[in-house]
Amino acid sequence: MTLVSRPAVPHAAPPSIDLPRFDRTRRMRASAARRSLVRETRLSPAQFVMPLFVIPGRGRREPIASMPGQSRLSPDLVVELAGELALLGVGGLMLFGIPGEKDPDGEAAADPQGPVPEALRLLREAGLPLTLAADVCLCEYTTHGHCGIVVGDRIDNDLTLPRLAEAAVAYARAGADVVAPSAMMDGQVAAIRHGLDAAGETNTAILAYAAKHASALYGPFRDAADSTPSFGDRRSHQMDPANGREALREMALDAAEGADMLMVKPAITSLDVLARARERFDLPLAAYQVSGELAMVEAAAAHGWIDRRRTALELLTAIARAGADVILTYLARDAATWLAEEAKR
Repeated sequence: MTLVSRPAVPHAAPPSIDLPRFDRTRRMRASAARRSLVRETRLSPAQFVMPLFVIPGRGRREPIASMPGQSRLSPDLVVELAGELALLGVGGLMLFGIPGEKDPDGEAAADPQGPVPEALRLLREAGLPLTLAADVCLCEYTTHGHCGIVVGDRIDNDLTLPRLAEAAVAYARAGADVVAPSAMMDGQVAAIRHGLDAAGETNTAILAYAAKHASALYGPFRDAADSTPSFGDRRSHQMDPANGREALREMALDAAEGADMLMVKPAITSLDVLARARERFDLPLAAYQVSGELAMVEAAAAHGWIDRRRTALELLTAIARAGADVILTYLARDAATWLAEEAKR
């Protein structure tokens, strides 16, 4: 068979179209350098706070099954991890304590020898450039798992306030820069501010979990902190997730009571509240990327359904874009590592 070569057909010119004027917004997306130059929201490790679960003892590390990559740590191992985080430029830590023994009234929350105060003293001795924060709540310390003192079948708001203030003072004296009341008791910020000032801890700041919704995304945290309620739920004090205006009211109340920073939680389901709060309040705003948010990312990434790194950074960027100055995230170490790698390119 003889092969017959055919002459090449010249590429046809596109038809001439009389287009109306339009903006070519793609110009500034044409290269990585251009995209970086005009990026509106920039993440920094300095805005990340790593939540850590502290248990008594030495050399103890207990992996948390529902939170892949996370573990309960004894105070000495908290200091070890904190050193790594400091080298990466992470801004701070948020400590949650799991005591050796619990009781109905959560007395261990204010124990100066508890796991959180012990970790704070060791961290302070280490002199790391980290902001040290301690969560203030009773749920990890009570046998019933509720956030306050229970009388009958109800949480007694006003009986709980002194215990929260006592815990905050214990953490401040151990070295906390920030105490973070998360119990969602009415008046908790005012009670803690009064308690701190009366104890001479006037420089200790308060990060209020001001808009904390009763979310289904807290499940893995309750495994980690062993704080699942033994009866009922937390809807009597945590907010209805459907309420945005109420969230802003809660934030205003906490600001008026003396909060130095305000938090929304969970982050990804509260971006609208965060954006509205940014317009209304001049205080620093924090958002907590909670345990369920971490679990969803890790589970989907483990199945190969998403790119873990890109997804995590996209979520964190969305939180910052909505108005968060501070982001509490279990991905702080990984995100800080990724950002450092990107900066070297």
